[in-house]
Amino acid sequence: MRIKGVISDMDGVILDSEKLYVRFWCEAARFYGYPMERRHALEIRSMARPLTRAKFRGWFGEDCDCDVIRVKRGELMDSYIEEHGIEAKAGAGELLAFLKENGIKTALATATPVEKAKRLLSTVGLLEYFDEVTSAKEVKNGKPAPDVYLFAASRLGLDPRECLALEDSPNGVRSASAAGCATVMVPDLDEPSEEIKPLLFAVAKNLSEVIKIVHESQ
Repeated sequence: MRIKGVISDMDGVILDSEKLYVRFWCEAARFYGYPMERRHALEIRSMARPLTRAKFRGWFGEDCDCDVIRVKRGELMDSYIEEHGIEAKAGAGELLAFLKENGIKTALATATPVEKAKRLLSTVGLLEYFDEVTSAKEVKNGKPAPDVYLFAASRLGLDPRECLALEDSPNGVRSASAAGCATVMVPDLDEPSEEIKPLLFAVAKNLSEVIKIVHESQ
């Protein structure tokens, strides 16, 4: 297989932000009296809104309003980032520079709205490396459905089977794998489960290791 494009998730892969989502989901839910724990927040990483709503109702009752909690989570997280900033994951710049230097097309496939994703990438100096920035907000179904990866590949003018996908969460892995991408998990907050391992092309302990994987595919 010759890789012609790399499609990456953003939170937890390019930006060290997944830990903030986990923290502020829990804080927002507790603000409204729901005993959300880290394990709950890990389960909904990259998950489409309708599925997330169902999860919250299953955990905390039919009256639990996930959308209200989501708004609060956004307020808390935005306030934190405004005060403290956000960091790129180790090796992100190195990987993206390598891809650009070698003519490998690069796209983002994130659950974050496009303009917000671009703004965050700009703050760490990485936006210029992406040929396309796509969001699950632009497609019918969010992750774990394959829609956003299919969309990102089409925007690059590539078949998904020509693309390497970079993900850190089970829902993201399911999405990229279902789209037909060669999916590499770069673990952030947890390691690949036995259920997820069969969907993976490879596991890279960091983004610098992804360079070797891409290089070997050329």
